[in-house]
Amino acid sequence: MYKGQSGMWSWLLHRISGLGLLLFLLIHIADVSMISFGPQVYNQSVLLFDYWIVRLLSVALVTAVLFHSFNGIRIIMIDFWRKGARYQRVLFGIALALTIVIALPFAYIIMVPSLHWLTAMPHITANR
Repeated sequence: MYKGQSGMWSWLLHRISGLGLLLFLLIHIADVSMISFGPQVYNQSVLLFDYWIVRLLSVALVTAVLFHSFNGIRIIMIDFWRKGARYQRVLFGIALALTIVIALPFAYIIMVPSLHWLTAMPHITANR
């Protein structure tokens, strides 16, 4: 029985991130094709990207791209570096750490415009 080591998790996450990227590509093609229906239809479809849930999906997309890229480099290192298989667990940890460290600033930049209610200062009027 497989024990769920780092190799299994990297394989699973690599497949999930790849499928997520494929799904995004299909959505992107549909979104861009809206321009053929005219500028008003396209502008209305682009307004969808202002919703916080769509921004959250954009963060997931950035994270998937980063992980898929770093894990792909990890796979190349395992295949072409003599000691790659020996360090595959460490390389998986590095791929995860790089993904998280680089995705966090992107997540902040993507999500802040939709979280304006967090930064809004209430208007306080003094009774004088």
